Amino acid sequence: MAEGESTPTSDDLSRRFDKVSIRGGSKGRSPSSINGGYRSSASSASSTRGSPASDWALTRGQHSRQFSNRSSRSLEEGDDGDDVAGAAETARANGGTPLSRDQREAIRFSMVGRKKDFKHMERVDGRWINVLEGLELHTGVFSAAEQKRIVDCVYDFREKGRNRQLRERTYSEPRKWMRGKGRVTIQFGCCYNYAVDKHGNPPGIIRDEEVDPIPPLLNSMIKRMVAWHVLPPTCIPNSCIINIYDKDDCIPPHIDHHDFVRPFCTVSFLSECNILFGRELKILGPGEFSGSTAIPLPVGSVLVLSGNGADVAKHCVPAVPSKRISITFRKMDDSKLPYKFSPDPGLQNIHPLPYPPRKSPVQQVANQRSPNQQQITPQAPVLGKHMNDHRSHQSKGQEQGEIAGLASSSPFNLGSDDFPPLGSTSINGRSNKPSRPLRQ
Repeated sequence: MAEGESTPTSDDLSRRFDKVSIRGGSKGRSPSSINGGYRSSASSASSTRGSPASDWALTRGQHSRQFSNRSSRSLEEGDDGDDVAGAAETARANGGTPLSRDQREAIRFSMVGRKKDFKHMERVDGRWINVLEGLELHTGVFSAAEQKRIVDCVYDFREKGRNRQLRERTYSEPRKWMRGKGRVTIQFGCCYNYAVDKHGNPPGIIRDEEVDPIPPLLNSMIKRMVAWHVLPPTCIPNSCIINIYDKDDCIPPHIDHHDFVRPFCTVSFLSECNILFGRELKILGPGEFSGSTAIPLPVGSVLVLSGNGADVAKHCVPAVPSKRISITFRKMDDSKLPYKFSPDPGLQNIHPLPYPPRKSPVQQVANQRSPNQQQITPQAPVLGKHMNDHRSHQSKGQEQGEIAGLASSSPFNLGSDDFPPLGSTSINGRSNKPSRPLRQ
């Protein structure tokens, strides 16, 4: 890391989490504005029914693909945010130089929330360990406008699947024969078998089955997550699975198959829900599970799983109270790649952005203006303790005003009650603290 750069700290994040509660929709922001303008996904689904038949996927009898406008546009095209990017563009003095796309991206990157200190101790093989080690929660990676485009694209895929315009194993919509059963899944990159199928294939990647490749818009999500230090460049995903939940749909307790390497991640859309973790998770009934600890997944958040959080603790999503979409991105083990798999050149050699320097792009623009221009240009907030050093009283006031302005337009600021101390109280109301001192 270059001199003058810093990584966000837990202290910086805790201050950000005290500003706006997604759960309560405070600060005058309604839940519909927080989740990217979606009041319900039903209206979104209906809006896609009038779209042309599959421009994107392989249709029967054809061997070439064309991409619809919605699925082929990258995140960098068109509207790049009615949130931080839009606010940053207007956060300049009258007559000043407009911020470039790279400058706006640097501001948004600097405002990503990162929580990496999850902790819950359980006894495993005779010793106490933190079963949540390796979990990370990132917020602010995708703006509300970007979330809306992604959700619209997902509903397009669902319509194409229902119209048999995707490969057979790409789309699955089981019959809803009981509570918790019937979640729609769409697989790209590889065909993953959840259980022994009718052909006797065991759980895992089926190497001789073909599914559709990852669409361009989802590839843009991967590039964003690697560039913004959510996923490491050594583990770039080459497969993904979309889960479309209706009310009462769920995912039962499991540990992700080791045909996929670690880390992997899941991105949440439309509504917040809890994900349960624990060495042992109990099935209480259809869609009902109990575990030792729960983590809320805010709308637009990215949960990264690695270490004990991926391989020691099981996880599950109980029956959701409202419509939800999740997209899980994973890298396949090289020895498990499908026989006809072809790497996407666009996902090769992605380099993470450098962490924000001491001077933000907004400050640099302000420094270029003539001395006669006396207006105050707000500073972009940069996470890191070094920003508190050698700061005058005036600059502190400027930063506080600018953060307040951007926070009001960003849907990713969290309240302190969104992350209760894990291990203090279980979801059953019992204390999770061990009855005797933990071994170090």
